Amino acid sequence: MKRLTGVLLAAVLVFGSAESSEAQQRFVTMGTGGVTGVYYPTGGAISRLVNAKRSVYNLRMTVESTGGSVFNVNALMNGDIELGIVQSDLQYQAFNGLGEWEGRPQQKLRAMFSIHPEAVTILAAADRNIRSIEDLKGKTVNIGVPGSGQRVNALDLFTAAGISPDRDLRAEGIRPAEAAGMLQDGRIDAYFYTVGHPNGSIKEAVAGARKVTFVPVPEELVKKLAAEQPYYAPALIPISHYPGVANQGDVPTFGVKATICTSADVHEDVIYAITKEVFQNIDELRKLHPALEVLSVENMLEGLSAPLHPGAQRYFKEAGLL
Repeated sequence: MKRLTGVLLAAVLVFGSAESSEAQQRFVTMGTGGVTGVYYPTGGAISRLVNAKRSVYNLRMTVESTGGSVFNVNALMNGDIELGIVQSDLQYQAFNGLGEWEGRPQQKLRAMFSIHPEAVTILAAADRNIRSIEDLKGKTVNIGVPGSGQRVNALDLFTAAGISPDRDLRAEGIRPAEAAGMLQDGRIDAYFYTVGHPNGSIKEAVAGARKVTFVPVPEELVKKLAAEQPYYAPALIPISHYPGVANQGDVPTFGVKATICTSADVHEDVIYAITKEVFQNIDELRKLHPALEVLSVENMLEGLSAPLHPGAQRYFKEAGLL
């Protein structure tokens, strides 16, 4: 009887200890974007860095493919995810109650750090003679799904160019992963994609039988956009990544930065741990994707318009970056 009592007591202690350990473990989810873009693999890389230290931080991260920046901001504010990748322009608009959040500032939105630059990319079928923004009139153009950054960028560009997407063209709202096939099949004439380069969807479209071309955004339109929205800046699409594209040189356009955001409700220790692991492993991130090769401590602190989360701020102060 004494032996049985001892066994039962030991079992209770072991079970209770395991239950306590499980209760202490934190789980976080990062919202990214489509699987063909840079957001999803970047989220996966950050997740692997954090999960490799789960015994240190008692933290487990998962990654979710989502509709993009607008979706991620809303999911963060609703508490559906703990981290999200958000274009710098939409971070600014969300926190200040502009654009999609007109009159509804998302005051709990917090910034962590930036990752890669993103170019607003317009890819068109060469046989449709689309050589300029004006040539998109009368065409079938995919501007991106509602909740995506490229849709917001496309609408901003059309406004600056005096083009109505409702009256002047046939606007579609499909994911970039489907857009390349639809362009090759002749179901659309062009599509927008705000993304780091090189990109899988763009490579798929360029490799098809139908010849394609990048549509340039002229300097005067870029200047107009940057004057009205300070988060926009000139950018270039490097054609060296895309053999077979009709363009003869790198293509001028405008761009933003991809940023990692969170909510003020997420615990400081969680954000501190994730920020620390990322900044101490920048070399590993650079190897993940050519779009991330430009990462540096300095440029990862650019493009942040929402307040820094206290956890990120704590690490930056500790590392002498603030």
